[in-house]
Amino acid sequence: QVQLVESGGGLVQPGGSLRLSCAASGFTFSSYGMSWYRQAPGKEREWVAYITNTGSITSYADSVKGRFTISRDNARNTVYLQMNNLKPEDTAVYYCNRPRGVQTPSSFWGQGTQVTVSP
Repeated sequence: QVQLVESGGGLVQPGGSLRLSCAASGFTFSSYGMSWYRQAPGKEREWVAYITNTGSITSYADSVKGRFTISRDNARNTVYLQMNNLKPEDTAVYYCNRPRGVQTPSSFWGQGTQVTVSP
């Protein structure tokens, strides 16, 4: 069955960086685009970034464009989210997803990893 396991979250000061990882199993990883989503306390889950199966095309929410970079290693069945210049409003639980479309998630979610940006 599809399994997605996120890691790499933590507490960081504003302006800092983190790299999230999502290890995938149970499907042919190199055949699917992948996405990152996030959910802040009291808010709806929102799409953050998408990468095609080959990694040749990426797409970002306006709120993270220029600060976050999505990438993947198909040999390791892993998708990454490099987050730079973090802001307090980036505080959320971050999830990876094997989506139906660029901004259309599927029911395949990991457990999430907490990112907290605070002085």
